[in-house]
Amino acid sequence: QVQLEESGGGMAQAGGSLRLSCVASTRAFKTTAMGWFRQAPGKEREFVATSNWSDSNRYYADAVKGRFTFSRDNAKSTIYLQMDSLRPEDTAVYYCAADPMNYCSGGGCTVATEYGYWGQGTQVTVSS
Repeated sequence: QVQLEESGGGMAQAGGSLRLSCVASTRAFKTTAMGWFRQAPGKEREFVATSNWSDSNRYYADAVKGRFTFSRDNAKSTIYLQMDSLRPEDTAVYYCAADPMNYCSGGGCTVATEYGYWGQGTQVTVSS
């Protein structure tokens, strides 16, 4: 139903920055919950950041609060994740997620099962 394409992953040194982008191919983007999740080797996929539909309220995992910034641009059907002060433990595959089915009505959901569509993932590797 929705195609998602992430970009911006790569390698960074500890303390460095990266910005991820995810473009969604849906006319209903403005009423589609969007979020970022990540998965490190041997671990479950975990919530990273999201916001409500209008981007007026943002939500973050405790591990990234103060370092990462979520934003969504409804005019561009794109969400972003600005990652600053990167740490080696941020190393993971980062996934863009969308909920066109509105299990997460209004946006702001932090549970992976609320999102039905996922991008292919983009690798983020942080070295010390």
